Amino acid sequence: MERERIEDGFANTDPLLSSHGDKATPTVVFSTLVAVSGSFVFGSAVGFSSPAQNGIIQDLGLSVAESYSGSESRVQHIFCCLFIMYSVFGSIWTIGAMIGAVMSGKLADLFGRRGAMGFSELFCLLGWLAIIFGKNALWLDIGRLLMGYGVGIISYVVPVYIAEITPKNLRGAFTTVNQLMICCGVSLMYVVGVIINWRLLAVIGAIPCIIQLLGLFFIPESPRWLAKGGQWKDCEASLQRLRGKDANISEEAAEIKDYTETLQKLSEAKIIDLFQKKYAHSLIVGVGLMVLQQFGGVNAISYYASSIFESAGFSGRIGSIAMVAVQIPMQVLGVLLMDKSGRRPLLMVSAAGTCLGCFLVGLSFLLQDLQLWKSSPFLALVGILVFTGSFSLGMGGIPWVIMSEIFSINVKGLAGSLVTVVSWFGSWVVSYSFNFLMLWSSEGTFFIFSAVCGLTVMFVAKLVPETKGRTLEEIQSSMNSFT
Repeated sequence: MERERIEDGFANTDPLLSSHGDKATPTVVFSTLVAVSGSFVFGSAVGFSSPAQNGIIQDLGLSVAESYSGSESRVQHIFCCLFIMYSVFGSIWTIGAMIGAVMSGKLADLFGRRGAMGFSELFCLLGWLAIIFGKNALWLDIGRLLMGYGVGIISYVVPVYIAEITPKNLRGAFTTVNQLMICCGVSLMYVVGVIINWRLLAVIGAIPCIIQLLGLFFIPESPRWLAKGGQWKDCEASLQRLRGKDANISEEAAEIKDYTETLQKLSEAKIIDLFQKKYAHSLIVGVGLMVLQQFGGVNAISYYASSIFESAGFSGRIGSIAMVAVQIPMQVLGVLLMDKSGRRPLLMVSAAGTCLGCFLVGLSFLLQDLQLWKSSPFLALVGILVFTGSFSLGMGGIPWVIMSEIFSINVKGLAGSLVTVVSWFGSWVVSYSFNFLMLWSSEGTFFIFSAVCGLTVMFVAKLVPETKGRTLEEIQSSMNSFT
């Protein structure tokens, strides 16, 4: 009861009395850029499998097929096995990501946000090196698994770190840069991957790992993590550095300190504590958005874009380049609108667009099967571009923004890990099953994705709160007191 009374007090704080520094200082900008270098690694890993697919299968397949040069049926069987093997390669990194996600919150709480980012990048770098120098499928799978583990940690800690260091009026836009850099990583792989060898493509993917590892030495730790550990002087020093040497940080520091001290009076949170009634709203929103994001089909399209275009009768290379041309401008637009229009409107518009996009792709495959329209491949292109643009506008980044905002600092590690595990589990299910679903029914697969995206619109309208222009302490207090 005491906790609820104090948290209600924070939730009802007059915004005019809690005005903090609202400038994007050079330190905030630089710290964000260093953090999102990890997001670029994330995007590079997502985008790698699509342009590398044919090259990897040919390189591995030719060496095996030559051993059976007198048996055509045997060679065809081998290539079929290689196709299935590539489904494993495309999806195994999500298993690593789930393992990383399970540990992400605990690592970020124990070693700080910077420490967790550095730890994750070591695994990503090892993963890329295994792919670069790997001579067989086993080494490629090991590399992909290691990379997945690192990305599983990155996917949680980067948006959390950015949300904890930025002023409230800039938090949405800055946190969404996380998704923008993921898009940039994916796009770079798509564009460059059509003209260079897949091993050289892996070398390019490894470069941002090194950039972030070096940059982490020059950025401050999250003041909220320092406050949670009782390091008040370091917390104030970090906050002062982030807000500028002449900024008055007294109110913001006092609010962080008071809220943190209130939570420290409680016993250490355990996983079972997340399922208490006071956290129900936060957990439903966080988990629900991740489930709907993944089962809307984004990773199926990201991982297998080239093969989708080819299945629809369209050029995989032209389609992939067209995706890039749409993806980045729409992501930039989402960043610009984030703290102006708010999270909810962008989410609903974005989800409605992905619903339409998947429906058009499904309709294209249906018309192709029925041989009713010779131009159906162009409908598939339009559908994927509508999906990609709409997803980039909001559904790609906003669920991670909201995840980083709604959980109290005392349960953020556990809750963030749970939400991230759910996200990666959904990613694994979709990425592994997608090729088999396409063999079952191409149009049916995309109609299912469309229905999930339509459900997302209703979920957002009913349950997702607006967090624009509110401090993290205000958001978390109001979520915990929701009944």
